[in-house]
Amino acid sequence: MRVRTAISDDIPGIDALLARSYPRLLAADYPPSVLFTALPLISRAQPALVTTAAVGHVRHVASDPERLRRGIARRLLEHVIAKARAAGLTRLDCLSTRTAVPFYEAMGFGVVAPRDIPLAPAITFPAIETTRSLA
Repeated sequence: MRVRTAISDDIPGIDALLARSYPRLLAADYPPSVLFTALPLISRAQPALVTTAAVGHVRHVASDPERLRRGIARRLLEHVIAKARAAGLTRLDCLSTRTAVPFYEAMGFGVVAPRDIPLAPAITFPAIETTRSLA
């Protein structure tokens, strides 16, 4: 497996991955009412995050539900951590889904607090703020 930084040509593939991943993986940790309103908003790549560096903030780390537990997300996050260190960052922040908290904790992130993320007027998504030192 080769890990590389995404480019704008990857956006359709990222959209497809998020659309496959989030509905299945988040169902155990979020009520259907939250998923009904949030999934259309969070299951799409944000082009600004793909085409510019979102330095110090981890977003949208997802694996295909058919390929879980194979180390893919770990490799991706290790790539991000290495790039962040090379850029001189001393910390990474992440707004994790409830589902992904154990993964981020295994990768050295600590839970800070629950956060409601505003997605649209009257639509919020419950997330968990996490952080990791790179020192």
